Amino acid sequence: MRIGIVGYQGTGKSTVFELLTGVKPDPSKHHTGQVGVTVVPDERFDRLVEMYAPKKETPAKIELLDTPGISRGEQAGNAQRLGVIREATALAQVVGGFLGGNAVGEVEDFLTDLVLADLQVVTNRIERLKKDVTKPVPNRAELQQELDALLPIAARLEEGSTLHDMEFDDAQEKATRSFSLLSRKRQLVLLNTADSTIDADVIGRIEALGCPVVAGPFGLELEVNQLPEDERAIFAEEMGLGESSRARVIQAIFQLTDYITFYTCDEKEVHAWLLRRGSDAVEAAGAIHSDLARGFIRAEVMSTADLLRLGSEKEVKAAGLHRTEGKDYIVQDGDEIVIRFNV
Repeated sequence: MRIGIVGYQGTGKSTVFELLTGVKPDPSKHHTGQVGVTVVPDERFDRLVEMYAPKKETPAKIELLDTPGISRGEQAGNAQRLGVIREATALAQVVGGFLGGNAVGEVEDFLTDLVLADLQVVTNRIERLKKDVTKPVPNRAELQQELDALLPIAARLEEGSTLHDMEFDDAQEKATRSFSLLSRKRQLVLLNTADSTIDADVIGRIEALGCPVVAGPFGLELEVNQLPEDERAIFAEEMGLGESSRARVIQAIFQLTDYITFYTCDEKEVHAWLLRRGSDAVEAAGAIHSDLARGFIRAEVMSTADLLRLGSEKEVKAAGLHRTEGKDYIVQDGDEIVIRFNV
């Protein structure tokens, strides 16, 4: 999972990146973007590590991309900058609530920038297709089908609307697969405030645009994290800071992308894996290794809730809560899985 951290210049985008990943922004990557990784806080994983005492522990991780800052009002350059994050799973826009500006308008403007960037990509392809379908080429019918699929999408973008809630048919999915359309991606707004004061009205108006919001004084929290450990609690109390926003942001990303966590556990390693909700057992096997998916035989499954409640795999099996599932099994959040395979 890769989340693109996006936003206009001066909103604290790189501050949020450092707060989440612990990686300091690299000025040399200002134009290309910088990748960092954050560990997903997970109480179930921590308890599984205590139970198995493995030689190796591998928590789930999210990849974050700190993208080039977008310039206000510079549409042509913005389309190129936004192109950096087309392969992101979802977007997290940092909005500067400390600037005394219009945070809601900033979100609206950014959504417009996404629409314009997508419109440029789609119309470029449409213009090419309009020329190609007039030529006597063997695949002209296929090109016409692609053109017909793209025209309604272009019309929607020309209206200034995002593609968040537009249902794509199979032809449209195929025609846009390589575009990674920005205005179709799910988007979270991170409202970067000057202090712990939160404007509920502003949050409500942003959420009405279809973007969930996490608000917090990310800059102050980063300052606290950089203090010696024995001074952090005192400083946080003096500044009126509550619980760190980091866990709230990561939880919001999970809700936005609709991913789940499953586990593989033994005395050698406890490993947490991320998987898109609705995926089957073969897709879970593939997340671990392609050989497991290719030679999949069955999945042995138990719930971590049962495992942690009863205290051991032996007790789960004795209670009849351990089961064998086939390739069509839909993996559930919190499953502990053993893949049986043969290649």
